[in-house]
Amino acid sequence: MTSPLTGVRVVEIGSMYAAPTAGRMLRDFGADVVKVEDPSTGDFARQWQPAHNGLAIGFARLNAGKRSVGVDLRTEEGRAVVLGLIESADVVIENFRPGRLEAWGMGYQALAERNPRLVLTRVSGFGQTGPYRERPGFGTVAETLSGYAFLNGWPHTPPTAPPFGFADSIAGISAAFGTAMALYRREVTGVGSEVDVALYEPLMFILGDAVLNYTASGNIMRRQGNASGAASPRGIYEAGDGGWLSIAGSNQTIAMRLFDAMGRPDLKTDERYATNVARMANNESLQEIVIAWVKSRPRDEILAILDEYEVVAAAVNDASDIAADPHFTDRTLVELANTVLGPAMVPGPVLHMRGTERPTYDGVPAVGEHTREVLSGELGMADAELARLAEAGVIHA
Repeated sequence: MTSPLTGVRVVEIGSMYAAPTAGRMLRDFGADVVKVEDPSTGDFARQWQPAHNGLAIGFARLNAGKRSVGVDLRTEEGRAVVLGLIESADVVIENFRPGRLEAWGMGYQALAERNPRLVLTRVSGFGQTGPYRERPGFGTVAETLSGYAFLNGWPHTPPTAPPFGFADSIAGISAAFGTAMALYRREVTGVGSEVDVALYEPLMFILGDAVLNYTASGNIMRRQGNASGAASPRGIYEAGDGGWLSIAGSNQTIAMRLFDAMGRPDLKTDERYATNVARMANNESLQEIVIAWVKSRPRDEILAILDEYEVVAAAVNDASDIAADPHFTDRTLVELANTVLGPAMVPGPVLHMRGTERPTYDGVPAVGEHTREVLSGELGMADAELARLAEAGVIHA
């Protein structure tokens, strides 16, 4: 088996979360990703918490299997080194504030003159255009401005941001999608292109019903806890033994099967619950019925009944549940090997493609671990030149 991006060469000059996520997506499907880092400090994500045995968990997950080259892009000689790598690359991924690459003489037009087939994928807080383009932005800002935090939580609680890189992850996956489209178009036209991803836009797309609802009807959607606002019954429920589970009666057939599973076929013809419109209008009373039924038995027993009746439901998992689940260990989790973390598992690719080799995650690079290998092997730099640049602090080798 081969991977669809085998032979694609990526230069990643992005840091932190979103751009490295895009790099990992491409690497998962065969691309060779050279990660350019500050030679003295490396990617700031190396300093994130939590960490284990000195290795940041978030950095390890996103950068395993990449090759690290330590080059100082703030110096003219450093930029010359990276431009040498870009001349033969297929893709460059960056997440500097808009205008930074242009100030360095590395904007898309300048890079395309050197390498017309290049795809330049750019991830920034607000995109390369628009009134906010020059503003700095991280995922937390994207999660608030997009409308997500306003909708996340319960009516009586404050707007709530997620405890992980939600906007960054979605933007990174979207950037990888855009890169793949640009590579396909290049195969048709022979010419590369520029991909522009704003951190907030993929998340705003997911929340698009709220915007459409307001612009069409004037109605502002608000926090609803575990309810969806679209279908009933839906939610997260506590079982009799204290375990938690989710139930999603998100279409008519499943809602009817749930009533049968509960031993309440009468609800199917009750005018308050017979249709989704009626159930939404009477959601509070219906939720009380479902809550009481779930609370009447242990979680495993409730889940077994729901499975028998083909009702969409699942346990609320923590990380220990995920790591012990045979479905996830068979399909989703992959070993992260040869690191100071010890035996560890990491979620693998976000999708599966027939005939594609499953990636391995072997080691997390140290800052500049592959500088000599890449610069000598791909740019033909002699040992004396490497030593001179290292002495000047331009590279880490």
